[in-house]
Amino acid sequence: MKQLVNAFLAIMIAAFALMYLGSWMNKSEGYSGGNTLTIYNWGDYIDPELLTQFQKETGITVIYQTFDSNEAMLTKIEQGGTNFDVVVPSDYAIAKMKEENLLLPIDHSKLPNLSHIDSRFMNLSFDEGNKYSVPYFWGTVGIIYNPELTHGIKFDSWDDLWDSRLKNNIMLVDGAREIMGMALNSLHYSLNDRNEEHLQEALTKLNKLSPNVKAIVGDEIKMLLANEEAAVGVVWSGDASEIMDENDKLDYVVPKEGSNVWADNLVIPRTAANVEGAYKFIDFMLRPEVAAQNAEYVGYSTPNKDALALLPEDISGDERFYPPKELTDKLEVYDNLGKKMLAHYNELFLKFKMHND
Repeated sequence: MKQLVNAFLAIMIAAFALMYLGSWMNKSEGYSGGNTLTIYNWGDYIDPELLTQFQKETGITVIYQTFDSNEAMLTKIEQGGTNFDVVVPSDYAIAKMKEENLLLPIDHSKLPNLSHIDSRFMNLSFDEGNKYSVPYFWGTVGIIYNPELTHGIKFDSWDDLWDSRLKNNIMLVDGAREIMGMALNSLHYSLNDRNEEHLQEALTKLNKLSPNVKAIVGDEIKMLLANEEAAVGVVWSGDASEIMDENDKLDYVVPKEGSNVWADNLVIPRTAANVEGAYKFIDFMLRPEVAAQNAEYVGYSTPNKDALALLPEDISGDERFYPPKELTDKLEVYDNLGKKMLAHYNELFLKFKMHND
């Protein structure tokens, strides 16, 4: 009997130890809510000083994790396991998350600073009425180039990328929507085109670009272009701004055929463990002085109209990154293509990448 009692006690001690360990691990990973806030964002996409300031003001401990693509973020959210409290997806990804019931509706009454957002960036097609998302940054996709190394080409058209004088001298950002969209726009099609004939035409045209493509790369494109490892790049406007800060020889342009105007927004996943903390953080990021500091650090365009007034004139007055309404009205937001069509875009882009190996 004594042996049975000892065995029972040993089992109970082990069970309590496992429960404690599980609880500690959950807290350390930000799964427990309470006084912890787990944020899932793009790499290098917030001023770290602001995270420190938020923690000091609220007493909430921030756990900050990053992703490098909307697709990677979606996979992580869909799989569960981590209770992220605030996530920063792009427009078409938000539409997909809404469809899959992955988001909590946003209570606007808990965000008094939402009034600082420019109406141009509210009520967009991917989230009408901003029922699930709050604008964070916006920008365009365009061409960055070094005038000293590009034979006088002005790059006012996407077609200029196919100039034979640019052989092995172009870097492309590693994004299916961006590069397929570029090819579609160059053919005067929508970057949301679902017509199979048009998509195959875009792939054929991309394959003809291959002799000019030096590399298709991720975040390292910024360092490579700043170091003049290539004369031309197709990048997001915020990356272009950062590259130009490092190398002032470069310039940036959005081609006349059109391009993407994108918006990254703050959302609260349905599985969030600290919803109250999420609202505090979002409203904190909406303060004009905070949004201005963040925009100056990150280099992307802020949708916060009152933050814009706090930025230096050389930033707020630069029409390459804060284009006038008449231009932004001509640009397209990425639509949610649906799972099947998005997979097809990725497949076509992969074929192009393989053509460049």
